[in-house]
Amino acid sequence: MHEHDVIVVGAGGAGLRAAIAAQEEGADVAIVSKLHPVRSHTGAAEGGINAALREGDSWEDHAYDTMKGSDYLGDAPAIETLAQDSPEEVIQLEHWGMAFSRDDDGRVSQRPFGGLSFPRTTYAGAETGHQLLHTMYEQLVKRGIEVYDEWYVLDLAVSDEPAPEDRRCHGVAAYDIQSGTVEGFRARDGVVLATGGPGQVYDHTTNAVANTGDGVAMAYRAGVPMEDMEFIQFHPTTLPSTGVLITEGVRGEGGILYNSEGERFMFEHGYANNDGELASRDVVSRAELTEVNEGRGIEDEYVHLDMRHLGEERIVDRLENIIHLSEDFEGVNPLEEPMPVKPGQHYAMGGIETDENGETAIDGLYAAGECACASVHGSNRLGGNALPELIVFGARAGSHAAGGDLAEAEIPTGRTGEWEPGDVDTPVEPGDPSVGSGEAVADGGAAEVAPATVVDRTTERARARVESLLHNDDGRNHSEIRASIQRTMTDNVNVFREEGRLKQALEDIREAREAYEDVGVADQSRTFNTDLIHTIETRNVIDLAEAITLGALAREEFRGAHWRQGYQERDDENWLKHTMLSWNGGQPEIWYRPVLLEGENKRYEPKIRSY
Repeated sequence: MHEHDVIVVGAGGAGLRAAIAAQEEGADVAIVSKLHPVRSHTGAAEGGINAALREGDSWEDHAYDTMKGSDYLGDAPAIETLAQDSPEEVIQLEHWGMAFSRDDDGRVSQRPFGGLSFPRTTYAGAETGHQLLHTMYEQLVKRGIEVYDEWYVLDLAVSDEPAPEDRRCHGVAAYDIQSGTVEGFRARDGVVLATGGPGQVYDHTTNAVANTGDGVAMAYRAGVPMEDMEFIQFHPTTLPSTGVLITEGVRGEGGILYNSEGERFMFEHGYANNDGELASRDVVSRAELTEVNEGRGIEDEYVHLDMRHLGEERIVDRLENIIHLSEDFEGVNPLEEPMPVKPGQHYAMGGIETDENGETAIDGLYAAGECACASVHGSNRLGGNALPELIVFGARAGSHAAGGDLAEAEIPTGRTGEWEPGDVDTPVEPGDPSVGSGEAVADGGAAEVAPATVVDRTTERARARVESLLHNDDGRNHSEIRASIQRTMTDNVNVFREEGRLKQALEDIREAREAYEDVGVADQSRTFNTDLIHTIETRNVIDLAEAITLGALAREEFRGAHWRQGYQERDDENWLKHTMLSWNGGQPEIWYRPVLLEGENKRYEPKIRSY
């Protein structure tokens, strides 16, 4: 068994920042990651980091823009924490040597992004995430923080008290991809989940193949509620053939969207009369699909994004990698012709319920980054707010896990205060908690069982599960099951949502879950067995697809990224509340928690959101 004070699961932006913060508090820290840190999906982020750095801007304006962008489903304490902490974190990155783009006077450059009232998005060309990831990895190496890379975490080692808020996380069980062994990792102080988003739930996504929502699914099955899972962001500019992201920075620099008739439809068809292409992402995505659905799309699939008028010098200086992406994946030179783009799954606003210090309902378990939901983004994330979320809440989670002295959180976690059971009429029964493992997930023993014993028991169960999968070499192949999930989610739980299609998705997910009961692994090797890893990941994909769809079916209103046919108004009277989903022994249970609109010095009153 490996032992450390703090164990961080995942080595993207949030994981690296959490590890650095915990080390700064004096903790013995280790990162356990299924990928080498610089291969993490943070490296694919292109656009920038929002921070109020200049005269004329303020954290208060950043907070207001974020709350408005969230369609008033964000929690004010988390939003204000993001806006207040982001400038200091960006300056810290600059001091660590991050290669920000700069103006002629030497200041870090900032550009406009969708939904912002001030050009506050700092950036490094169109490779901001890549630069951020490498800058923090340098700090990791400098500090001597141990990294167990290519170790895939299978389960959380959590005690088994009946109420999740009475449980404690003592570590994790992980599979060494190189050797094929399963070992335990004990965390004396805390575990921080930083495992990224669930993009592989969809088949057209900007996310990497590794983004299977592992941390969210593990925490959910261990007893932590998931929050607002129905809110999935579809980025308006992805390449049709692959889902590769074309940064919002193209539109921030002045790129224009056209339909097949050559119309600048964001203005000419009244989707966003003031902000046009720089309206919020949910607005632009719906506009593009509406154009396609009404016959004004190109090849009935996409629209054009044109940046030729910006000039080659400006494009090469600020957006050079976009030229290569367009040429390599679509055969289009954007210096000479417009790029084809369409909406693609990009980001999950929901995730593991946390407070603004990263704490979950289970003692000793933290989460940060896209896998977490302190509810900064509410029902819609503004472009440029994901990377500051990584560094702000990664730092806070790592510090708190190591015993750092942070202000008491204002956001409750778990069932505190008023809640009500969900009433969702679905045509299928929820999933079986034992599918694929033969065991419930929350680890065992009475409360007095030693932490090391909890970790050992979890490790033994994980080891048995791996052996069971490897010995069922003639079972169903995971790829068929995962593909069926991805098809139904893309077809039925996309930008536009309708009750019948959502119920169809739930039926398809149930069939996939039943098929997974007989899943097997054809590859019997013990080293670098990607077939085994993908088989285990597929269970997480099933659980999260179900969560997203149940939340979408329950929420009968139109808010942010969640569009429901038949419910075309935001309904603050009935739906100004967070959708919570608890495992409840494998029977997903929906309940609700109030939105916190009371900020440090003001209350954010919901208004009509227009751009």
